[in-house]
Amino acid sequence: MTFWILIAAAVFSALLTGLLRRYALRTGLIDRPNARSSHSIPTPRGGGLAIVATSLFAMTLLFVWQWLPARLFAALAGGGLAVAIAGFIDDRHTLPARIRFAVHVCAALWCLVCLGGLPPMLLDQRLVTLGWAGYVLGTLAIVWVLNLFNFMDGIDGIAASEAIFVTGAGAVLGATQSPATLAAAIVCAACVGFLVWNWPPAKIFMGDVGSGYLGFSIAVLALASGQDNPVAIWVWLILGGTFFVDATVTLLRRTLRGERIHEAHRSHAYQWLARRHGSHLAVTASVLAVNVLWLLPAAWLATQRPSAAVWILAGAYIPLVALALAAGAGRREQLT
Repeated sequence: MTFWILIAAAVFSALLTGLLRRYALRTGLIDRPNARSSHSIPTPRGGGLAIVATSLFAMTLLFVWQWLPARLFAALAGGGLAVAIAGFIDDRHTLPARIRFAVHVCAALWCLVCLGGLPPMLLDQRLVTLGWAGYVLGTLAIVWVLNLFNFMDGIDGIAASEAIFVTGAGAVLGATQSPATLAAAIVCAACVGFLVWNWPPAKIFMGDVGSGYLGFSIAVLALASGQDNPVAIWVWLILGGTFFVDATVTLLRRTLRGERIHEAHRSHAYQWLARRHGSHLAVTASVLAVNVLWLLPAAWLATQRPSAAVWILAGAYIPLVALALAAGAGRREQLT
């Protein structure tokens, strides 16, 4: 039955994305290229609403059928809906950064309250529990993951395919370890349906409504998985390595130069590569290749060697940092 639920979610998401594209074209919800854009053709946006609607509807059914724990459902649905609404408003009208940030912080705190705080983490062979400090660290982590997904949603197909990889691999690697497995598979299926329309060349963009929701959901799923398996957080961090490294390196370099980090820019590694090679498809496919050939084996190894998981994470990230710097992550832009 689970298989058919996932198939239905993917089909429903694809159909809904098509309807949203027609709506965006009719109402003028169009992303028009500017000096900071990575695309050159006006394209409908807001298609991520299909991911939100599909996954929340499916999770509601799973909760009613008692397949999804109440605390996890509340964290995903309550916080995810708030983030998605803020993103939807921002897609239609510019929402002040301070309001978006406040919503993100509240959603993160709501998640941590629902889940009972930051789960214990395995460091070498010791379980580390942070107590109240975990709420601070957890809030910062969720808000960062939420926003970095928004930052990395800049070329065709990259955010949706990354979400499919992270949630799909997270579900497979944690299949016998976490009640978050089915929720992750639902998000994965919803992204598959959307990617039918978003694969290069994209016919519709995700928009903040989708990217913020996906970043939040991935962070919540990682924390929920950690409640049952203390190595799970390291596994999810490994799986999301391409996004985490590119976004973090770019942020740090821009911050060191004194730039305003909330302003739009095109200095992520993937954006430099897309301009250099003149192809969104090549970059998105390359990110997928790194995910499957490098990060997936590393994540699997972490599940087999839990006491070494944090060192495996470091080993997986070091080459990614070097690649991000070589590609230009955070390099000052020369706009013409």
